[in-house]
Amino acid sequence: MDSVALRTPDGHLLVENLSLALGHERVGLVGRNGVGKSTLLDVILGETAPAAGSVHVAGRVAILRQSMRPPPGATIARLIGAEDDLERLARITNGCAHADDLDAADWSLPQRIDMALDRVGLPGLALHRPAAALSGGQITRASLAALIVAEPDLILLDEPTNNLDRAARAAVVDLLEEWEAGALVVSHDRALLRRMDRIVELSDLGARLYGGNWDVYAERRAEEQAAAARGLTAAERRAAEVERNVQAARQRQDRSDAAGRRARAKGGAPKILLDAKADKAQTTGARQDRLAERQREAAQRDLEDARARVERVRRLAFALPPSGLAAGRQVLTFEEVGFAWPDSPALLRACDLSLVGPERVALTGPNGAGKSTLIRLAAGELAPTAGCIRRGVRTVLLDQHAAILADELTLLDNFRRLNPAADDNAAHAALARFLFRNTAALKHAGALSGGERLRAALACVLMGPAPPQLVILDEPTNHLDLSAIEAVEAALAGYDGALLLTSHDVDFLDAVGVTRRIDAACWRDGRGG
Repeated sequence: MDSVALRTPDGHLLVENLSLALGHERVGLVGRNGVGKSTLLDVILGETAPAAGSVHVAGRVAILRQSMRPPPGATIARLIGAEDDLERLARITNGCAHADDLDAADWSLPQRIDMALDRVGLPGLALHRPAAALSGGQITRASLAALIVAEPDLILLDEPTNNLDRAARAAVVDLLEEWEAGALVVSHDRALLRRMDRIVELSDLGARLYGGNWDVYAERRAEEQAAAARGLTAAERRAAEVERNVQAARQRQDRSDAAGRRARAKGGAPKILLDAKADKAQTTGARQDRLAERQREAAQRDLEDARARVERVRRLAFALPPSGLAAGRQVLTFEEVGFAWPDSPALLRACDLSLVGPERVALTGPNGAGKSTLIRLAAGELAPTAGCIRRGVRTVLLDQHAAILADELTLLDNFRRLNPAADDNAAHAALARFLFRNTAALKHAGALSGGERLRAALACVLMGPAPPQLVILDEPTNHLDLSAIEAVEAALAGYDGALLLTSHDVDFLDAVGVTRRIDAACWRDGRGG
């Protein structure tokens, strides 16, 4: 890629002057939501043309999208991209080959598919099965197998670990660990980014390349941001000092001019001498004005350069209001709780759970272990079919889709709906804390991106006059960029209420101070907590 510029369909500039070369290495691509990461992948694939610059791709490119939905009626063979080739081999074996089948036959394909499926943890998977019968994690694994079978020169992975449990995430990591060709990975999964050889950061200022993995990048980025902030402060100080000096010089010149006028008015000196002094003062004043203007221009250039080194992105930063939760307050109690859908086997058996005071409890386990069911039971969205649940404090559930927001309402109206005691001024102030300022608060919730939607939901449920004392979070980081994740982590770490959450992001659980981790599967098979 040479001097590439990216724009949105409506012409908004995302990135310009992007130059990047990718070889046989693993490169992580990071940046805030909306900066152009997915657009860049489309440009590399040739599905979108760059607004400027050129892209040259040598070899074959394949992509693993973050949202993979098999088309209706698709088999696993089609999902892997081998349906036509396998049908060709079947025709040859059955004596029904077409004229060109023998020349095009790939006899090693069945063995490569078996090896690929085994490698991603799906050994013996029947290729004729409907792809729709697979879980989300299994679809991701099968799509990884498709990449292995295709053997492209460059793979593009777009948020590959979103919505995956730990085992499926490990399959993605294992693939990248053993991948010998090139890989460009868009991700906010810090565990995955730690496996990268380099990190590319996209921002409004272009692209920056960092050698090393996530930890190296995070350290260098923090150092650069601190240095840029210090440089901006120093430039602002210098500009202010120049302005003070210019003003002081102007005041001295004004006093000198005034003294000259008073002397001329008194008439005590020859006119020719007074005229000479006036001419000298005028010449000196003009020279000082030109010098002052050059100093101002130099200080302004330094200030603009310093500002250019600081990314012009408003950072999400907020502190949650106190919940007032007492240390010994019983927050949530499950007693011998069971749950089953009508005419179905039990999903949960004999679940006992107790949260006291500002505890932070994480429900862990693979997809399908019952975490979401437990979350909905705790929030009161589901009623247990056995046992009882007691909630002792104000509780709010925030799922990864932010379903608490009404799509047809503006953010302002959503805030007022969820916080009836708040007036418009309070609603605007709360939304502004989450970067929805002025007219942005009038956007309809249904028009927001995933990251914007979760950010708006956080504002609506956490910034009201009566904050909840128990916040229940279901995979809260799935649609947030790294900057927003870090801001949410910092806020929740300082929150004085209780947390009950599910997340496959181990870094997130550590950052918010989780004190207990409970495997939800223990209540699915009746082992107890």
